Amino acid sequence: MSPTFIFSILLFQLLFASQPCHRILTSAAGGKWQLLQKSIGVSAMHMQLLRNDRVIMFDRTDFGPSNLSLPNRRCLNNDCTAHSVEYNVLTNKFRALTVQSDVWCSSGAIMQDGNLVQTGGFRLGERRVRLMNPCNGNCDWQEFPNGLAAPRWYATNHILPDGRQIIVGGRRQFNYEFYPKNVAANTFNLPFLSQTNDRGVENNLYPFVFLNVDGNLFIFANNRAILLDYVNNRVVKTYPAIPGGDPRSYPSTGSAVLLPLKNLKAAAIQAEVLVCGGAPKGSYLQSLRNRFVAALNTCARIKITDPNPQWVMETMPMARVMSDMIMLPNGHVLLINGAGSGTAGWEQGRNPVLAPVLYRPDNKIGSRFQTQNPTTIPRMYHSTATLLRDGRVLVGGSNPHAFYNFTGVLFPTELSLEAFSPDYLDASSNNLRPSIVAPKSMSTIGYRKKITIQVRITGKVVNNMVSVNLVQPCFTTHSFSMNQRLLALGNDKVTALGNSLYNIDVTTPGSGNLTPRGYYLLFVVHQDIPSQGIWVRLR
Repeated sequence: MSPTFIFSILLFQLLFASQPCHRILTSAAGGKWQLLQKSIGVSAMHMQLLRNDRVIMFDRTDFGPSNLSLPNRRCLNNDCTAHSVEYNVLTNKFRALTVQSDVWCSSGAIMQDGNLVQTGGFRLGERRVRLMNPCNGNCDWQEFPNGLAAPRWYATNHILPDGRQIIVGGRRQFNYEFYPKNVAANTFNLPFLSQTNDRGVENNLYPFVFLNVDGNLFIFANNRAILLDYVNNRVVKTYPAIPGGDPRSYPSTGSAVLLPLKNLKAAAIQAEVLVCGGAPKGSYLQSLRNRFVAALNTCARIKITDPNPQWVMETMPMARVMSDMIMLPNGHVLLINGAGSGTAGWEQGRNPVLAPVLYRPDNKIGSRFQTQNPTTIPRMYHSTATLLRDGRVLVGGSNPHAFYNFTGVLFPTELSLEAFSPDYLDASSNNLRPSIVAPKSMSTIGYRKKITIQVRITGKVVNNMVSVNLVQPCFTTHSFSMNQRLLALGNDKVTALGNSLYNIDVTTPGSGNLTPRGYYLLFVVHQDIPSQGIWVRLR
């Protein structure tokens, strides 16, 4: 990307800097962008939506002051600024939080009770466990030193059917452990992580981890994957390497998602994983010499439940590294953020990719990608994104520097928050959009139960195009959304009640292998147009 074009982007941002944040809209076929906050004071390196519609965001704590003061003139270790915020989606306001240890490149997951348990980090933070209990008051981080058995930096967390988290890998950690601990030592060797550790470049960090429908864990690192029986610490399947052999995990930093699961009879359920983008082998070392290799423009898709699984390759509209993949309520996947060349790392990315891409997994190969309307804000290294209950995607972060740096650099530290609204939120779809009438408030649902969702749809209803989908909120950092999961319950029956009201009868999941216990967003989807979500607790 030329310096002239980069300057034009930055000038466009400055021209709009004085406008009211919530009114800046860009409209075109392919979605709308809205600037929510010009600055929250902290760059959103990590992001998690909680069950009270608050989003917790935080950055590293060892780089000096942020642009947000701690309340009541508090200071920690001579630092009087905040490195974490709580953003209220419903009011578009934020407040400072106090994180006490370095959360740089850490990981996390939502527990069954809805609390965020967040683990690891750098130096004094590498064995910390941190807890955020959602509330509508002034709750803050709680920290527990030595909560982990091993130092965890660049690790991945996943919630398990029994309610524990598994924490996989990390810098120089070729093992995994559980939280809460189940044995005193609590570390279990995983040779696969040392086997995927390239000489000179650890292309096995932030491994992609997904719970398979058989209860085992699919673990991807570098360019290959295994299926792990974590109960018996045994590899039960080894998958072929992605064709081409290029690495896809950090710092080559592609992204991955478990495609929507269908709530069918257990024997018929298939699970597929999609891995997109990344950097060709050798790109990281080249970028240290100021040579920025073009990113990969391919995605690889595999049915991990097949007896003889094989990767199927697809070509994206543009090359991408350091992008995020966010599951939308209708089962489409949004690829957003990232760069066209280079890798993850300080100053090691170039050519920002401003246009998101929509991936429709049920379309025929060759017709799955659709380029969306671009943003004006480059979101490079340390960007994040997450799905909100109203169907928008919250986007934040981008700081390719060791410190906050706003001048004299190609890509200044970004403290803003944006929302991307996919086309399904356009007013032209209002007559097809379901509105959930009942239940309205937080509900508890059990496994293998018949439940009824009542909705209002003003337009013509196509019964076989109505589905009830459960979406698990994810912990996003470094281009991977941990615990992201969508289960399509489908519908057993749609009954017209008159006055545009309908009852939708569905059957809840059959086991925790499909959807572990915890809090989910429930959406009703009609002809690919989702309702606003409601929070439900599966237990």
